Amino acid sequence: MYSQLFTPIKLNNTLTLKNRIAMAPLTRCMAGPGLVPTKEMAAYYARRADVGLIISEATIIRADAQGYPDVPGIWSPAHIEGWQQVTDAVHDNGGTMFCQLWHVGRVSHQVFHGTRPVSASAIGLNERIPRMPGLSYPVPRALASGEIEQLIEDYATAASNARAAGFDGVEIHGANGYLLDQFLHHASNHRDDEFGGSADNMVRFPLAVVDAVIAAVGAERVGLRLSPGAYAHMTEDKRDKAVFELLLKELDKRDLAYLHVGIFDDSMTFESLDGMRSSEFLRANYQGTFIGCGSYTAEQADQGISDGLYDLAAIGRPLIANPDYVSRIQSGEGLVDYDVEMLKTLV
Repeated sequence: MYSQLFTPIKLNNTLTLKNRIAMAPLTRCMAGPGLVPTKEMAAYYARRADVGLIISEATIIRADAQGYPDVPGIWSPAHIEGWQQVTDAVHDNGGTMFCQLWHVGRVSHQVFHGTRPVSASAIGLNERIPRMPGLSYPVPRALASGEIEQLIEDYATAASNARAAGFDGVEIHGANGYLLDQFLHHASNHRDDEFGGSADNMVRFPLAVVDAVIAAVGAERVGLRLSPGAYAHMTEDKRDKAVFELLLKELDKRDLAYLHVGIFDDSMTFESLDGMRSSEFLRANYQGTFIGCGSYTAEQADQGISDGLYDLAAIGRPLIANPDYVSRIQSGEGLVDYDVEMLKTLV
């Protein structure tokens, strides 16, 4: 029934995946004290190791990167040790796992880290904070140039820490309205220095992060997630298209392991992208390995790969509901429907 989903794919000379199903990064907010990964997290990921690639839940690169309760970190020895038990469990079950590196930027509150959130510019979000009743996002402060340089180093350090923790690679989270994405959209970047005001300047910080992470762990172990169509914690601006066109042109020169679209529903189209879907726009402007995402059924995922829309398909909520997703799809067994109550435990 599936002509593509269960075929191997060679990302590069270092990594070959056993099938074309990726586990999308799924924030679960269940890290232990100190934001350290737990044995329960190790068992949760190990049960899903039959997918071609597990992309971890978003993992913060330093303390002020946090914007949700109980999310894991990757900046301390305790975090490295905690994640090591996760990657060991995944590898013992034959899996491959990347760590998604995350800084939320303005999508945060001082309740998490005691400091005012930071962003490209001092432009706030008119939104309430999920899982934190009664709290809304404050207006962030704009990062100074020197702070941006430090962040570039911190992303690279986090990538090295992830490799030390046994991850096979890292995915830089540049999507969904979080910090790197805030530099790429005109709605959130009003800077007039070398990091804003033009497409050349707006891509400077994200590309510097990519280059620093490549220098730390090698391009063959680096993925990147992007959201060219503004929809999460962001508003559309037609000028954004030129920014992403330039970014993708530059990324094509860097031989990444893959590019990954960040969107929850890939049927969405965007006026700012001339009516295209985010995945369609990325595929048209990027020549390397591409992971599609966005509420696909297994049938849609297989057909999309067959049609050349993407090379792998990331699956999200069905993998929360079905730890044995791969075997169920292969055998034709029906899937358990996702329910929000499932977020209360790691199954």
